[in-house]
Amino acid sequence: MKIFEYIDRISLMHKLISEHRTGSPDDFAVRLGIKRARLYELVDELKSYGAPILYSKSERSFYYEQPYDIRLICIMQPMNKKEYIESNGGNFFPSSIFYGRNYPTLAFVTLQC
Repeated sequence: MKIFEYIDRISLMHKLISEHRTGSPDDFAVRLGIKRARLYELVDELKSYGAPILYSKSERSFYYEQPYDIRLICIMQPMNKKEYIESNGGNFFPSSIFYGRNYPTLAFVTLQC
């Protein structure tokens, strides 16, 4: 699932930034398995959440200007009928139409940052 890849990527980014071991932006992007442009999008996203990320040319590494921690919590739980309808934009087709079951098979995933 994409959400778990995202969580793993952010966790690895945080670990490497905390340890001043990212390397150059190109090296960091390769290590994360993404393009350099996507790396900068993620850095900007973390900055929008208050992460004090800077880059040191002398150390060739991203780092936190001050102590910073990231905690990602993933809570998965079954959806009730109301939540299921709302998450589908109001379109509710019983899963029995597609899968022979009378209950939704989806779950909520909530990320708390």
